[in-house]
Amino acid sequence: MAKWNRREFLRTTCCSAAAGFAAASFSRFGMVNALAQTATDYKALVCVFLFGGNDSNNMVIPFDTAGYGAYKTARGGLALAQGSLLPITPTTLGLPFALHPKFTAMQTLFNQKQLAVVANVGTLIQPTTRVQFRGRGAQVPINLFSHSDQEAQMQTAILNKVAETGWAGRTADKIQQSFGGTFPIIISLAGTNIFCEGVVAPSIQSNGNPTRLLNGFGGGSAESTDRLSALQSLLTFDTGLSLVQAASTTTGNAIQNGQMLAAALASGTPLATVFPKNSGLSNQLQQVAKIIQVRAALGLQRQIFFVSVGGYDTHSDQLAAHDNLFNDLNQSLSAFYQATVEMGVAPNVTTFTLSDFGRTWLPNSNGTDHAWGSHLMAMGGAVKGGDFYGTFPTLVAGGPDDATSEGRWIPTTSLDQYAATLANWFGVAAADLPSVFPNLGNFATPTVGFMG
Repeated sequence: MAKWNRREFLRTTCCSAAAGFAAASFSRFGMVNALAQTATDYKALVCVFLFGGNDSNNMVIPFDTAGYGAYKTARGGLALAQGSLLPITPTTLGLPFALHPKFTAMQTLFNQKQLAVVANVGTLIQPTTRVQFRGRGAQVPINLFSHSDQEAQMQTAILNKVAETGWAGRTADKIQQSFGGTFPIIISLAGTNIFCEGVVAPSIQSNGNPTRLLNGFGGGSAESTDRLSALQSLLTFDTGLSLVQAASTTTGNAIQNGQMLAAALASGTPLATVFPKNSGLSNQLQQVAKIIQVRAALGLQRQIFFVSVGGYDTHSDQLAAHDNLFNDLNQSLSAFYQATVEMGVAPNVTTFTLSDFGRTWLPNSNGTDHAWGSHLMAMGGAVKGGDFYGTFPTLVAGGPDDATSEGRWIPTTSLDQYAATLANWFGVAAADLPSVFPNLGNFATPTVGFMG
């Protein structure tokens, strides 16, 4: 029988009791002090995770004659027609690039300097060259190119073992004393995940609706209300067993947080911004916008959100899949940004993408295989947009940035550097960044500079 640690016991107990809804993940025993708020500004980070491994080689494309020619030759049947691409001109590169044809709103935001591209980001323990990788002369993350491992590593920044906390959770831990309150800083709209797990700062992890109570409890009928009251009474009983008491406290806190959030949202006003219909990602981001709108009622000056969308594991039929995926991503991100403008918080909210990994430069029939480095995007009023950050890879299979011979780009910007840039803007002191991102000290430049 597998051994469970205390954190796993509490998570499992809480999620089972909540039947997948309003599951809250707190510190190891669900005991979090309400700490005094010592700052008055507001900032939010919104992580959009693209599950499956996004082929960003067809998201950001060289647009000069030589660059596009090399792209077209290498990508074969996956090459997008040059006339269909959306041109952009990064401020500092001196070469034209283009975005996927479905990224019309992202092109506008890039040109308005509200969107930046961070090139060739990935999990790195230390700076690594092709020679070092192929000669095993550098330590690399465990289980490269594996979905489950790389998804977890992108969420934790722990690359040499299985992690118990995520980098968002550790970021929240660092700012909890200055900006924390009685309500959780972190909210996931995409289920339970390691990204949100910290030690001190609490989080709510829900399947899309963090206000929804337990199944059959508090639905409005007299029976469900009585059932909820009975459950809350049971949760206060002293069993004398510390783990049971901790689980009861965690479940009780989940109920209270759901009720508090529902009450706060009821005090909000409908947003004029129209979000796309029939989109899971859009629905999650719309819920994030509504929660941001009532931040004052929740007493929050810092918030971290996690949303996600799947389908990016494009081993086949990639062109058609990307048309749908990128259209959804473009429209959802655009609507969310417009909502932040409507609420007057665009300079205070930074939205950024993560994905398992990139995909190979060379196609596999009409799809691509698992790779490593990938281009990511950051959006918001505080982003120094209209430019590329990091170092764009040399797009040559077997070239200096290729780990293998299929175009698996060795990252030129580490996840630690990318995430530390966001965490530092969010309020984590520079001196505290290495304790959140354990490999950061291996890189000469701890932050990338895309945040204002």
